[in-house]
Amino acid sequence: MTLTQLEIFALVAEMQGFTVAAARLGISQSGVSHAVRELERELGVELLLRRQGRVELTDIGRQLLPRASGMLGLAEAMRQEAADARGLRRGTLRIGSFGPTSSMRLLPGLLARYREQYPGIEVRIDEGTDSQVLQWLLERRVDVGFAVLPEPRFACCPLVEDQMVAVLPAGHPLAARPHVTLGELCGEPFALTGAGSAELVTRLFQAARLQPNIRYRCGQLLSTLETVARGEAVTIVAELSLPLRSYVTDYVSKPLHPAVRRQVGLVMLDEEQASPAARSFLQLASRLRREGGLDGMLTEAGRPA
Repeated sequence: MTLTQLEIFALVAEMQGFTVAAARLGISQSGVSHAVRELERELGVELLLRRQGRVELTDIGRQLLPRASGMLGLAEAMRQEAADARGLRRGTLRIGSFGPTSSMRLLPGLLARYREQYPGIEVRIDEGTDSQVLQWLLERRVDVGFAVLPEPRFACCPLVEDQMVAVLPAGHPLAARPHVTLGELCGEPFALTGAGSAELVTRLFQAARLQPNIRYRCGQLLSTLETVARGEAVTIVAELSLPLRSYVTDYVSKPLHPAVRRQVGLVMLDEEQASPAARSFLQLASRLRREGGLDGMLTEAGRPA
């Protein structure tokens, strides 16, 4: 078994195809197929199912994929540590990001400062929901990820705190209130977004023993806000997830009462075993937070009105 075979297996599983994996690696499709067959022969099990041009993991393939990703992550960490010992700055940093809070508010400023210090590090970003980012960390698909804290399974670095807000059509009767309660929102058609803070919103209503009138389930935050802007529903989102804009005329946001705070930070499986690239990213973010640099980024970006 070689690291190359493991890398090819992991990439074919991720891309769900031999042809696209071969194109990504810059080798022939036959070379990719041969590497997977040799790995399967050595392990004595079938890892991938070939079905009508698509590739699916077998049950044992799905079980072994996190193992392969973990071995590849450790190998990359060894390469980076060796490069550091030679005075080089080379390697790859894989970041998992969710929603506007991390992807639009925090990540651009962090990456700009990171690239200034480590221009030789290649950065790869995967975007998904917060639960997907946590799963990618467990599968070692990413080295570090943004998450809603606390997350006891991971090493955590808190970054920013914001609040949950009700988002209402501009002409809604509740829009004139200084704040809104969960009970008041239960009497309105509700739009639940499938992205970002959906799980937190659901838990809020459950903890209060309230049942919102969920009329819409939207896959993305922007479609949720568009539904609210048309006057068809109300919703609850994290304040920092609202789009950056200089004015708001079609919907308004109001704090919840009682207030509900949310903390966002960086998480990784194990800081001691992380690659130098991942540790340096975490340390940079932690230092910026202590020095107030993250607040400056948010101020520069502009909070919603």
